Amino acid sequence: MLKQHTLEIARIRVPVKRRATLDEAKVAAIAEDWMVNGQQTPIRCRVDKSADGEAYVLIEGYHRLEAARALGEETIIGYLVQARVH
Repeated sequence: MLKQHTLEIARIRVPVKRRATLDEAKVAAIAEDWMVNGQQTPIRCRVDKSADGEAYVLIEGYHRLEAARALGEETIIGYLVQARVH
């Protein structure tokens, strides 16, 4: 079973290919829902071994991450997973 972690949003890197898939309407809808219900689904990240210090690479949950940023959050709930580096 995966353990939830509180991750600093500033330490999460989004891969370049993922950035092109951003849907602002979806981000706005998630942010609006979070104001009422809070974060329901954690994002998934892997540890960024190429970074100095503690950093993460986003695996899943780009729209949730951007919704948290839009709301001015500094942290987000996520799972740390093992993922292959391509």
